[in-house]
Amino acid sequence: MTTPQQAYDELLQVSRELALLNTINAVIGWDQEVNMPPKGAPWRAEQSAYLSGAAHRKFTDPRVGELLATAEAGDFGSDPLSDEAVNLREWRHDYDRQTKVPTELVEELTRTAVIAQGHWAEARKKAEFSLFAPDLKKLVDLVRQQAECIGYEETPYDALLDAYEPGEKTANVQRIFAALRDELVPLVQAIAESDKQPRVEILHREYPADRQRILGEAASAAFGLDYTASRLDVSTHPFSTNFGPGDQRITTRYNTRFFNEAFFGTLHETGHALYEQNLPPEHFGTPRGDAVSLGIHESQSRTWENFVGRSRAFWRFYYPRTQQMFPATLGDVNVEEFYFAVNEVKPSFIRVEADEITYNLHIMLRFEIEQAIIAGDLQVDDIPGAWNKLFEDYVGIQVPDDGQGCLQDIHWAFGGFGYFSTYALGNLYGAQFFAKAREDMPDLDDRIAAGDFKPLLDWLRANIYSQGKRYRSGDLVQHVTGKPLSHEPLVAYLRAKFGELYDL
Repeated sequence: MTTPQQAYDELLQVSRELALLNTINAVIGWDQEVNMPPKGAPWRAEQSAYLSGAAHRKFTDPRVGELLATAEAGDFGSDPLSDEAVNLREWRHDYDRQTKVPTELVEELTRTAVIAQGHWAEARKKAEFSLFAPDLKKLVDLVRQQAECIGYEETPYDALLDAYEPGEKTANVQRIFAALRDELVPLVQAIAESDKQPRVEILHREYPADRQRILGEAASAAFGLDYTASRLDVSTHPFSTNFGPGDQRITTRYNTRFFNEAFFGTLHETGHALYEQNLPPEHFGTPRGDAVSLGIHESQSRTWENFVGRSRAFWRFYYPRTQQMFPATLGDVNVEEFYFAVNEVKPSFIRVEADEITYNLHIMLRFEIEQAIIAGDLQVDDIPGAWNKLFEDYVGIQVPDDGQGCLQDIHWAFGGFGYFSTYALGNLYGAQFFAKAREDMPDLDDRIAAGDFKPLLDWLRANIYSQGKRYRSGDLVQHVTGKPLSHEPLVAYLRAKFGELYDL
């Protein structure tokens, strides 16, 4: 007879074998975006579908259910925050989700997504939504099937959101986003009406790509990213992925006539990689050694990109190096002018290039459209029109073409419905964490201005990275800051920073 301890030990083995399968799939996914020639997509689809199917079959084997029941009958739950209890809680959550979804559906979703991503890239390049629409229709149908298999209490979108933000509900996100939007819209309007505006033309001068790469890598290394355990490459859509302990990959894209795109994209993905590099390696392959959620993950990318990378303190440290890298380009620009320029607030089309305030409006728009698509209230062929109307309502400008509109993000091409809300949630989590870090370290800005990022990294290691999935997102915020998630820390940060910049 299997004892609870034996059952738990066997579950550990299964979990670590799944990590092997999933990280192998991550390797070929990275290669698909960075190196793979276009004609490799059909075979890559089969490879990825096979690995996804194998992982799904392994985890949904009835034996895993028996092991969970046996382990749960033991006394591991006496301390709900112990490593064993945390692992069992998350294994149960994932097992209950995955056993409801047929392996055939998992494989078909993966196969369709790989093909769709190639067609999305072509459609985006040509700004023609019709080239991607047939694939998107298939993906929407498959994702709806997935939501129905998983089940939900209120809306099918809850089942999809739970994959990225476990335990979160659509209604709660709607509530928080509504409160945030009520604060942001008048702030954007006040900034637009301000007489004080930055010299943004300095960001659109000539910035050679090879020098941008050196500058971006040096900044991420200064933050603490270990480049003996990571690397930076180029892809159509910047991303970060984890191949396992000692191997994190990040990508960016270079625009020689716009400084922000690659530099802040690199800092953003560095934040993701720092999280992965600093998770407890002894727990890798188990929930205790995994990131909490995509929202918490995003809080880290936005922390290093914005709360640090766009701060006055950071540019007091890093602008002299930037001028040295681009002497002819920035010879007539002082640090305050540059700092103001990289913090310009202006409605724009591309989410990943948006400023700290209007970025959240991009997410709210996508969140609303996704719900309509999944509910069947919006048909795929009608997405461009709906997008363009909502974009003008939310952001205040007219979309010129599909490439700068509904085709700009890759997420729908890999079936990532439910994903987008985590970006704005990340801003909210990040602001609340950063406010607490400043409270705990009153000299934090001075440290950053001196190029000393270790105190912040150590604080994040102790409070977030080392915790793995010990806490769910809401519980982690409460544990670290002593308060539930609120829009108020982010609003306070934005009002203070941009009020000073724009003389509000």
